[in-house]
Amino acid sequence: MTTFEVTNQIQGLTTEEIEERLKKGQSNEVQSQTSRAYRRIIFENVFTFINIVLFILGIALVLIGRPFDALISVGVLIFNSLIGAIQEIRAKQTLENIQLLYQPKAIVVRDGEEKEISPTEIVLDDILKVGPGDQVLVDGPVVGSGVMNVDESQLTGESDLIRKEAGDQLYSGSFCVTGSGYYRAEKVGDDSFANQLAAQARESRRVLTPLQKQIDVVIRVILLIVIFLEFLIIANDVVRAATLPEEVEHATIIASVVPTTLLLTIAIAYGVGAVRVARFGALAQQANAMEAMSNIDLLCMDKTGTLTTNQFRIHALHPIGIKEEEFSRILGVLAASEQVQNKTTKALAATYPFEARQFVTEVPFSSALKWSAVSFDDADFHGIYALGAVEMLRPYLGNAGDEDSPTWQAIEEQVDEWSGQGLRVLIAAHHPDPQLLVDQGDDSRLPYDMLPLGLISLEDELREDVQEILSTFTENGVQLKVISGDSPETVAALAKQVGFDEDIKLVSGLELEQMDDAQLAEAAESGTIFGRITPQQKERLVDALRDKGHYVAMMGDGVNDVLSLKKASLGIAMQSGSQATRSVADIVLIQDSFSSLAPAVAEGQRIVNGMQDVLRLYLSRISITIVLILAAMVIGVFPVSLRQRPLFTTFTVAIPAILLALWARPGAQPKGSSLGRELLHFIVPPTITSAAIGLVLFYGLLDLRFDQAGITVTGDILTAGAEVILMAQTSLVTFLTITGLLLIIFAEPPTEWWVGADEFSGDWRPTILAGVMFIVYLLAITVPIVRPYFEVVLIPWQEWVLVIVASLIWLFTTRYMWRRRTIERFLGIDVGD
Repeated sequence: MTTFEVTNQIQGLTTEEIEERLKKGQSNEVQSQTSRAYRRIIFENVFTFINIVLFILGIALVLIGRPFDALISVGVLIFNSLIGAIQEIRAKQTLENIQLLYQPKAIVVRDGEEKEISPTEIVLDDILKVGPGDQVLVDGPVVGSGVMNVDESQLTGESDLIRKEAGDQLYSGSFCVTGSGYYRAEKVGDDSFANQLAAQARESRRVLTPLQKQIDVVIRVILLIVIFLEFLIIANDVVRAATLPEEVEHATIIASVVPTTLLLTIAIAYGVGAVRVARFGALAQQANAMEAMSNIDLLCMDKTGTLTTNQFRIHALHPIGIKEEEFSRILGVLAASEQVQNKTTKALAATYPFEARQFVTEVPFSSALKWSAVSFDDADFHGIYALGAVEMLRPYLGNAGDEDSPTWQAIEEQVDEWSGQGLRVLIAAHHPDPQLLVDQGDDSRLPYDMLPLGLISLEDELREDVQEILSTFTENGVQLKVISGDSPETVAALAKQVGFDEDIKLVSGLELEQMDDAQLAEAAESGTIFGRITPQQKERLVDALRDKGHYVAMMGDGVNDVLSLKKASLGIAMQSGSQATRSVADIVLIQDSFSSLAPAVAEGQRIVNGMQDVLRLYLSRISITIVLILAAMVIGVFPVSLRQRPLFTTFTVAIPAILLALWARPGAQPKGSSLGRELLHFIVPPTITSAAIGLVLFYGLLDLRFDQAGITVTGDILTAGAEVILMAQTSLVTFLTITGLLLIIFAEPPTEWWVGADEFSGDWRPTILAGVMFIVYLLAITVPIVRPYFEVVLIPWQEWVLVIVASLIWLFTTRYMWRRRTIERFLGIDVGD
């Protein structure tokens, strides 16, 4: 370690010393934290459990001589993965562009000269210059005679300024607010405090939403059923001595039950949702982030920089002995004239804009003094004007500061009133002699007979629309908690401003330190405001809340929020927050707009509602197919061929599912509703009626036509009655297509008559879609060049009459079962109202 002899002239490193450190790898080069690497995004989107299963299925189809069907299976996999990857890559690129906007520059002293370089070019033992507004880029002690006040809220969550002078440690991620000086790069790269705290942000996090978990379970169950059916069909074919082509076709039909296009529908719904919400200022880094928004039942927030803009605004003035107009003029001139600006003077200048005056002496604000002062020698603006904390300026107020003074009693009464509201209170004072002010740093003193001019109350500036948005969350049953590094009382006062109840429970970090895991879990559940909380405590609180069964969203902006954002079910970051926070978040609020949360919740609800309709259609089709397969194993003739099945599933499920997902409306699910019960209510009636009526139609037509043709339904009927079988299969496929399209109408009832399977919708688009799909289906089975591909034939008018009659029977029977809740009554259980 180089030993520095600090003198008035700081020389910094030489060129040789810099090259030596670069060779040793002692630079500030760190792994990019903007977001995940491209390869990881692609890997996580491609190598999911379901994608691996589909890929294996595709290989199996190639091996058994079905390359076209394999192409469909793997094609869906590729397209699904591409949609998710493209969305997340776009989010990554957007964040990288944001990072360029926020990229700070470093001013270093090298060979006795100041130079501007990129932060990544800093090396160990570099001397860096820092001034008001500058970010501290690496860790290290202050060197030289400089004194500054630093904001470490991004690291600790505490908004109070910290005084730093020679020998005091500066931490990367903090900001210099007032003063200036130099510091030595003692810890660079991954060794710096901010990078160590944010190291976990580089690790991948992918949390499955409840909907994703349910779909994952559904697909796994379907896979188990498919495997079981494959064993049964193989055994059946062996007993029947089926030919190899028959065995291959039967096995492939069963394998096709796996809903490959369901994943594609989900990917499209997620992608469109992310695009929609991006218009409102919410950037989704995870494909499922929008859907996750609709599931949260508990929202945790940081205070500084999240609920607030980290700026002050003037709440009120209380002049003493002068008019308010004159008091505001004094404050405006004072704020405009001070060279060293802070959040207080910025708020005053914004509220009371006046031109700056030439001053004689300035004593900048410091955390040690807790006041600032400026002296003027103008004819109409003469003397010393001081502004600071009431308790720090009281000793300089002479008789006005005495306990029994009426002036002090009035001051104290007003201070107590404002402090009780959680406001920051300052006092302004004046002395007529400008020559008595001397800047001696933290040893500066004021005359002891200053005259109080008035009190100023300031409040944290809330982000736009924050109160309205949080009220919306509360109305929807979402619990709100604030977890901050500030004092619990300060946080509580702010929380009440945004609509929190008066009886909120406060918990401090010191109290949490004394608790074991069980006690902390209880405090996390019962507490509302958590103050003086460390980053590690934030993480433990979020973890405890998730263990309690909550779906937790965490909002933050600083490096101190990284751990808790990663632990949450959903992480939300501000654009203006730290790079590490943006990196780990699932959603980034562009322009720090709270108002984009409402569209994000609505979009999440839209996705959930749309996917419920999609799941109903898919599982209805799958259930009917499984019943038909079981019937074929008993009777011996497959009702639907491999090429016929895509014909009715495409028009009744695959295409409509995508559009239903896009057309879905926002709206929270009823409390206590269960997706499993809703699916059971929707699926069982049409499965029973479709399978029963369809099988009677199919085997009835076979028996009728075989009898008319003099064919006995024994032996090799596949050869003897191939045309009859195709006709019966085409009739069944037509019946299943018609009933499948009617299911779409029942899923989104356009009128009260169609209400039974779901609540009244009033949306005619799904009904029109069903009509269009039926017309397209008719074209597919009538166009000569298309029919051979789908293995269908033109059916006589008599068959059409039977198909229509069967469809009408299905329509009224299924509607009756839904409305009367026949299945629920039969099972003797309540299956969701």
